[in-house]
Amino acid sequence: MSQMYAIFRRELGSFFATPLAYVFIVIFLLATGAFTFYLGQWYEAGEASLRGFFGFHPWLYLFLIPAISMRMWAEERKSGTMELLLTLPAPFWASVVGKYLAAWAFAAIALFLTFPIWITVNYLGEPDNGVILASYIGSLLMAGGYLAIGSCMSAVTTNQVIAFVLSVVVCFLFTLSGLPLVLDFFSGWVPQAVLNTIASFSFVTHFDAIMDGVIDLRDLIYFASLIAVWLVATAITIDLKRAG
Repeated sequence: MSQMYAIFRRELGSFFATPLAYVFIVIFLLATGAFTFYLGQWYEAGEASLRGFFGFHPWLYLFLIPAISMRMWAEERKSGTMELLLTLPAPFWASVVGKYLAAWAFAAIALFLTFPIWITVNYLGEPDNGVILASYIGSLLMAGGYLAIGSCMSAVTTNQVIAFVLSVVVCFLFTLSGLPLVLDFFSGWVPQAVLNTIASFSFVTHFDAIMDGVIDLRDLIYFASLIAVWLVATAITIDLKRAG
């Protein structure tokens, strides 16, 4: 665990070693504000709720989270430091999990900095803070899912742009699978069980359930399984690249 923590600290520190982290946070905060107050018509809705704020998160994460994850392994491989990292006296899994947790912590910091919006809605009305807290937890879990996919895509290539594009495409498929557009397309010719399975893969399906204020064990298992599977895929990909 100490080796993983050392890698975690190294990676989290590297995010703030360049202006890129601060630029990302500013863009994230501006985008959440714009989506909430303008596109979401928060004032016009006339209700003390942050549902409009969280409703845009899957689409914001679709582009912003791959921007975090694209450098995780692609940069290490391109600069030739991955071999050095893998020769450290630390288990292989510690590198994979440590780097992933650092990226997740960075995303959590960006999400935490949206707290003025939570304060604002409490100042203007009487929202259900339990629902808002559940939505924050769901948003953080969803960011973790996106990051796990991005980690694997970053391990596939040495090019950060390609890693970004691959992450967006795969995350888009996971996001899209629960929307009526996709379900209506399949509903006419596949059994209901298959339809439910397709919908169950969607970030939106599980995040919407949490946004209702109920953190169901099935939603937690979904995100935990998704993260675990993609991290294992990351480890396998890196191992194959190293062996090749």
